[in-house]
Amino acid sequence: MNNNNHTPHRHRIVDYAAAAIEQMKHYSAANPGSPSAMRRPQLFVRGDLWIALLGPNLEEGIVGIGPTIAAALRAFDAQYLAGLRPPMGNAGKIGLPLRSPRVFGAARRQNQDA
Repeated sequence: MNNNNHTPHRHRIVDYAAAAIEQMKHYSAANPGSPSAMRRPQLFVRGDLWIALLGPNLEEGIVGIGPTIAAALRAFDAQYLAGLRPPMGNAGKIGLPLRSPRVFGAARRQNQDA
């Protein structure tokens, strides 16, 4: 009988958390100017996939998904940067507002309602 307070399942969760922290530190050190290094998204594991999330939920936030932590962080960086780029076409040339990052969408909607 196991007399300590840690079940094997709980130990695996702690191992995942420790691995996630270490891998995020390694990725951030290798990519210090990346959005994930600067913004530190939350990391989750679901099945065989890692999820990097900045924001309240998957629908409203910026999300990166991949089979490894590094892949999820790379996907997150790509999504974050895609939100900063102006849309393709002539919108900026003809005076139409440029698209802003998804992360600011909720704040923008709240200001419009006020």
